[in-house]
Amino acid sequence: MAETVLLVEHLYKAFDSLKAVNDVSFEVKAGEIFGLLGPNGAGKTTTINMICSLLPGDSGSVSINNMPINSQNSTLRKQMGVVPQDIALYEELNAIDNLVFWGRLYGLSGPDLKNRTTALLTKVGLLERAKEPVSRYSGGMKRRLNLAIGLLHEPDLLLLDEPTVGIDPQARHQMLDLIRETAQRGTAILYTTHYMDEAEQLCDRLAIMDHGHILAMGSLSELETLVGERRILQIGGSFMTDQIDKLLPTLSEIQLINRDQTQLTLSIPFSMAIGQILAVLQEHDLQVEHLDIKNPNLDSVFLKLTGREFKD
Repeated sequence: MAETVLLVEHLYKAFDSLKAVNDVSFEVKAGEIFGLLGPNGAGKTTTINMICSLLPGDSGSVSINNMPINSQNSTLRKQMGVVPQDIALYEELNAIDNLVFWGRLYGLSGPDLKNRTTALLTKVGLLERAKEPVSRYSGGMKRRLNLAIGLLHEPDLLLLDEPTVGIDPQARHQMLDLIRETAQRGTAILYTTHYMDEAEQLCDRLAIMDHGHILAMGSLSELETLVGERRILQIGGSFMTDQIDKLLPTLSEIQLINRDQTQLTLSIPFSMAIGQILAVLQEHDLQVEHLDIKNPNLDSVFLKLTGREFKD
């Protein structure tokens, strides 16, 4: 069994009355890609900042390779690679100089640093433009260089905070392949994202986070069982509360997840015909404008847990 590289226990951080991170616990093992998912404001970046000791937690603990980490423990911090959501590059320098600068901060030098720099620039597709100032790079190129810097010193733990935001599909595919390759070499990876499809194809285990809490954790298949053998049906239209209260008891197999005057969110068995539900709504003079059907996936899990869509 793979050893635990990162252990997070009962992390808590509040900003005045806002509980940004509220009793968060998880572990990441060597060679594992652990996804921390949630919409903007869920607490993902705050969690990352506490793990790499950029932000002190109010309570809880973080350890790497069974050693507690803090801002004074420089040895442990060198075992981490951090790729922040905000690109951290010197734009007046070229790609090689950026990598050399950060590499020297991690204690690398000589042929080893040169070889690693060349290898990573090749892997992220930037070798041909490595001597151009970073200011000339596109957003996707900067993201790829940002990732290369995080990998340069071959860390035991790699923290990736939404590394593919705003990049084109080809660059995104290239970055995800490199992340998989890094995990296969034994690096533990904590990956935060709000792209459900990305998490589904990349992560070995996932935690769904919202409003500072972890709502559920497990493999993709384990999380999908939270929805069960059911679909999520979202119906848009015009619905009065008293009408819905009278209608729902007549549909015994339906579970109400959320409702307001413009949308109904229901959990229904696969065996139930959508036409049957629409017919009942029409019988009660409820106006239906559109509907959306979600089969079990991370989107439907989040919807089931919170009553709202992931992007909200």
